[in-house]
Amino acid sequence: MNNLQQTDQIIRGWLEELRMDVLREMRDPLAVSEKTSRKDLVTNIDKSNEKKIVSFIRKFDPQAQILGEEGSGDDVKDMHGHVWIIDPLDGTLNFVKQRDNFAIMIALYIDGKGVLGYIMDVTSDIIYGGGPEIGVFTQSHELKAPANLTLREGLLGVSGPMLVHDCYNLQAIDEASSGVRILGSAGMEFIQVLTGKQNGYISHLMPWDFAAGKILSKTLELLVTKVDGTPVDMLSSNDVLVSTRNTQKDILNMIR
Repeated sequence: MNNLQQTDQIIRGWLEELRMDVLREMRDPLAVSEKTSRKDLVTNIDKSNEKKIVSFIRKFDPQAQILGEEGSGDDVKDMHGHVWIIDPLDGTLNFVKQRDNFAIMIALYIDGKGVLGYIMDVTSDIIYGGGPEIGVFTQSHELKAPANLTLREGLLGVSGPMLVHDCYNLQAIDEASSGVRILGSAGMEFIQVLTGKQNGYISHLMPWDFAAGKILSKTLELLVTKVDGTPVDMLSSNDVLVSTRNTQKDILNMIR
């Protein structure tokens, strides 16, 4: 593998190519099918994007394992060696209904350590990417650590179903915050926290939903844990909290 700066540029090139493919393919009718429900959709573009990303990685890092949402990668059992975790189109329901508020995410872990993570806001053509050794950058500037806000000082991104069912006392947490926001895409929610527009996000997520965001968040001094503050499992679903340290402290005090 090339050094991290070179790898960073290669991955950004992949993302720009994928974006152009998505924009071109969006002009044609989508092939949409349900996975677990009418609100859990997959399209032909989800599947084609994943195959392209897997092909890029196989050529670039042939010995690596790949964990992808649509199953084009490997049956990953552990985090040993190079493990790429990919979400070819995050926010598929938004993509189908809005043609907006969706992302592409790529993450590289080496022996369980997050090395490089990327979230691309496709419609805005902004890539948030990097890692602990090189920092976090868009195409135009470096991101700095957001202010360490308390829960009451900022907005909180949440999962709609978790809020409705009052999981983890979320309705009281909502009242204690400045307000909640629901974007319907983990990638887009992570961007809000990374850029300081929200000081937290709570949702039930799969590894491909949080793998890239976890790397970027840690680099920017944010916390990514289960909602109870314990470490996330990189190979299974988790109820995830990404937040500033002060916001996490406030939320933990409200759920315990």
